[in-house]
Amino acid sequence: MSRTNFDSLLEAGVHFGHLRRKWNPAMAPYIFMERNGIHIIDLYKTIAKIDEAAAALKQISKSGKRILFVATKKQAKEIVAEQVKRVNMPYVTERWPGGMLTNFATIRKAVRKMVSIDKLMTSPSYNNLSKKERLTITRERAKLEKNLGSIADLNRLPAAIFIVDILKEHISLAEAKKLNIPTFAIVDTNSDPRKVDFPIPANDDASKSISIIIETMVNAIEEGLVERKLDRDKKAADEDRGEQDEDFDDRMKEDEIEEEVAGIKLAIKEPDAKLQKMKTGVVGETEEKKSQRKRINKPAGRPKK
Repeated sequence: MSRTNFDSLLEAGVHFGHLRRKWNPAMAPYIFMERNGIHIIDLYKTIAKIDEAAAALKQISKSGKRILFVATKKQAKEIVAEQVKRVNMPYVTERWPGGMLTNFATIRKAVRKMVSIDKLMTSPSYNNLSKKERLTITRERAKLEKNLGSIADLNRLPAAIFIVDILKEHISLAEAKKLNIPTFAIVDTNSDPRKVDFPIPANDDASKSISIIIETMVNAIEEGLVERKLDRDKKAADEDRGEQDEDFDDRMKEDEIEEEVAGIKLAIKEPDAKLQKMKTGVVGETEEKKSQRKRINKPAGRPKK
């Protein structure tokens, strides 16, 4: 079943492209028609591409990897920040820091600096600083938070990157391609879809269009995270059950060994009991029985004359 439907995309204005004079010929397969000098995107192909991208993002999130969202356009900032926070994925909605992917080590240094400032602000020595020094530290912290706050938890390169408007975010796209990171993007009629691994032909200027596509992608990521959690819980339960079975087998083996030892002890005791019984029978003879036995066993003498 498709994740979106034709009517909802039509209502959101996903089908509106750019003016004909601004189009990119590589987008020809995704253009349905031209009306009043504006290209109209084929929504059936958009639905197919949305499902394809959502399935890929779901598998990436299910494997426990991170997906970076990039949207610095005014129309997309708040939408991306609000939606992506639900699944705790990193995002960039302010200026793209050059070299964020290709020079990731330097970006991590800036993040560690932000963490060290946080520790300083909570320490007693912070109060001993002058007012000017505290103001400088606070401003630096605010600047780092604005640019890097959303990627503070990104300890390694993302497994994929989702871009809104590849013309505006051409630097992030180039860095991702250089590092062979899979790219997902909303591609309008003025862009080249061949630069993206998973292009979604759609209007990348209307806030409603961006919102419906981002929400669909985030829902797919959320499904992948839920399935990952269920698989981990199931695996843990199977391991616990296996440990219980091993403990049961060990107890059964111990019981069998104890039974075998008890049987050996009993087999050893039985001959001793029989011998003791024989001895007891001999020792416990009465005087009458002894005399009878002597008479029976006495050798015959000479006959009297």
